[in-house]
Amino acid sequence: MKTIVQKVLGAVAVGSLLAVQVPASAADTASKKIALSNNFAGNSWRQAMLKSWEKVTKEAVAQKVVAQAPSFTTAENQATEQAAQIQNMILQGYDAIVVDAASPTALNGAIKKACDAGIVVVSFDGVVTEPCAYRIAVDFKQLGEMQIDYFASRGLKGNLLEVRGLAGVFVDDEIHQGIGDGVKKHPEYKIVGSVHGNWTQTVAQKEVAAILSTLPTVTAVATQGGDGYGVAQAFKAAGRPLPVIFLGNRHDELTWWKEQRDASKYETMSGSIAPGSSTFAFWVAQQILGGAKVPKDMKLPLTVVTQNTLDEALKNTEPGGVVNMEYSQKDVVDFLAKLK
Repeated sequence: MKTIVQKVLGAVAVGSLLAVQVPASAADTASKKIALSNNFAGNSWRQAMLKSWEKVTKEAVAQKVVAQAPSFTTAENQATEQAAQIQNMILQGYDAIVVDAASPTALNGAIKKACDAGIVVVSFDGVVTEPCAYRIAVDFKQLGEMQIDYFASRGLKGNLLEVRGLAGVFVDDEIHQGIGDGVKKHPEYKIVGSVHGNWTQTVAQKEVAAILSTLPTVTAVATQGGDGYGVAQAFKAAGRPLPVIFLGNRHDELTWWKEQRDASKYETMSGSIAPGSSTFAFWVAQQILGGAKVPKDMKLPLTVVTQNTLDEALKNTEPGGVVNMEYSQKDVVDFLAKLK
């Protein structure tokens, strides 16, 4: 079984996480300002994402690769507020804006204005559909479908509960579609309930608890990340048999999984996009400002934890964190070179 790092190495060459290896074009970006527009910080993935951004960009500023790289998060997860935030960034003269978007379409007007003003816009995780923007994502449909494939590989049959993320966000829509495609492929499953857990364990626990009394026996739970531990607590509090819950690489989920595995040989699987994808987006923006030719759409690999790699993943993930990978400038330069 491949380790987590081997899975990532299959798609992106890994260099030193912070070492900045400056190509000739980097001198052109020493005066450039890159801002992060983030719509939501209310779960461990988003907090890890912002921490990775700060860690890598602080080093880039110190080494004069760029002049500034601040991050801004809206108070509410509302596209109108994030659009206004982007408008302010245009007025403040940023050369590039990296966006984790509240909606794939609702920010398009603001993003088009940014592009028209000569600003590079790179969306990641929650990507946008505006043609002038760049998009960096994992195959979120695959993340949804692979959950059903995993349940089928275990020989499980019966009723499924689906726990979704934030309504209206690209990631939620894509994973939901992948889960639906997986169920179509495996008719032995039936989705008997669906709630929005908002990628947050407390919300997921509350929403699952509210619906459990209406549900028949649940064989497995398809999730989106940040919600698995909350789902487990809801089933425990209700005195319901514990289903197979697909997890999302959070430390609390992995810790709970290890406890269940050690106590009763509980088996499951976990997968997500690495929070450090924000650092990949940062370096893509920097490369574009430096004159590099970059495709509009790029895909990063899923980070997957299996029964065999659980201990390794847990050992390398700090409490409150998420299984992660941060990208260096060299990683992105090498990635782009492979696309030529």
